[in-house]
Amino acid sequence: MERPGGRRTNPALSFLKELVFVVVGAIIVSSLLRAFVGQMFIIPSASMENTLLIGDRVVVQKITDFHRGDVVVFKDPADWLGDEPSEDPTPVDRLLEFIGIPTASSPGHLIKRVIGMPGDTVVCCDDSGRVTVNGKALDETSYLYTSPSGEQVAPSEVRFTVVVPRNRIFVMGDHRDLSADSRCHLADLSQQGRGQTAFVPISDVVGPAFAIASPFDRAKRLRVPATFADVPSPTEPAPERGEIKPAGVSCV
Repeated sequence: MERPGGRRTNPALSFLKELVFVVVGAIIVSSLLRAFVGQMFIIPSASMENTLLIGDRVVVQKITDFHRGDVVVFKDPADWLGDEPSEDPTPVDRLLEFIGIPTASSPGHLIKRVIGMPGDTVVCCDDSGRVTVNGKALDETSYLYTSPSGEQVAPSEVRFTVVVPRNRIFVMGDHRDLSADSRCHLADLSQQGRGQTAFVPISDVVGPAFAIASPFDRAKRLRVPATFADVPSPTEPAPERGEIKPAGVSCV
């Protein structure tokens, strides 16, 4: 092929240039989607079984609000992960994470279910052993972990009463026996005050997980359990600091 003026073009070079433009464009679009629309995360632990299993890839959306009962991904609020080991990401890992494809090395995030929103009073437990929110007992049988033998975990072995502060949420895993969630940080010491790091800042929430993307045999939409629809709104404004009773309660 000749250009006007008699100069010949190299078909291979032209194809390579077009390929570079396509790849760069795809990376830019993927990065924008990751930043503003949605992102995938790999489930690293058993704390959300059997709703989510280790190795599941979940899609987290960033364009809608979350509510009680949603499963949310959030940044580690106050060293909840401690010294949990993680592999150093390779250059390939970094590239994949940049364009929104999760790798096993993705650190620093947790995934739990929202039990209490700002102002909510969360109590464990009523006379039937159920967690209550604003006086309404939750029927958690649809999502709490059930063993292969059919035995379901208790809603909580930790007894507590909390009022969730402004701009924060109270979260719990679905496998309550293996989840170091808000309950386990009600006695943590910090500059915010004892137990305040149990309440996750809303600003640290990436978004609600709305679907399992893979493995394909587990792909499905994640929905808010029906029991949360009956929870009434709090009767008082959310306090500036979380209220915790009894003082010093924790999972240990």
